[in-house]
Amino acid sequence: MHEMSIALSIVDAVEAKAREEGAGRISGVDLLIGKLAGIEPESLKFCFSSASKGTLAEDAVLAIDEPEGIGECGECGMRFPVTFYYAECPECRSLRIKIVSGEEFLIQSITIEEEGE
Repeated sequence: MHEMSIALSIVDAVEAKAREEGAGRISGVDLLIGKLAGIEPESLKFCFSSASKGTLAEDAVLAIDEPEGIGECGECGMRFPVTFYYAECPECRSLRIKIVSGEEFLIQSITIEEEGE
């Protein structure tokens, strides 16, 4: 389950930033994970809960925004929803498709609390 290694990396990153900012704890983490990123959000949430035990992120709420996959045709320029990396343009039937959305994976924001809050 690669979600555990991802969760551990997220905890390390947000904890380092929170400590840099002098935070007492992290109350929330907002992620952007595209539907084509190959990460299962529910598994990640479960793993994050375990990975954050004993850290500043323990009990933090993990919110995940999941943008849909969008492909762009290299022939006619049409943009359309995709659920897989290989797709056919619904307009011109071309297979020259570039994925323009849905592969994202980033930490959008963290919510930190100061010491004593």
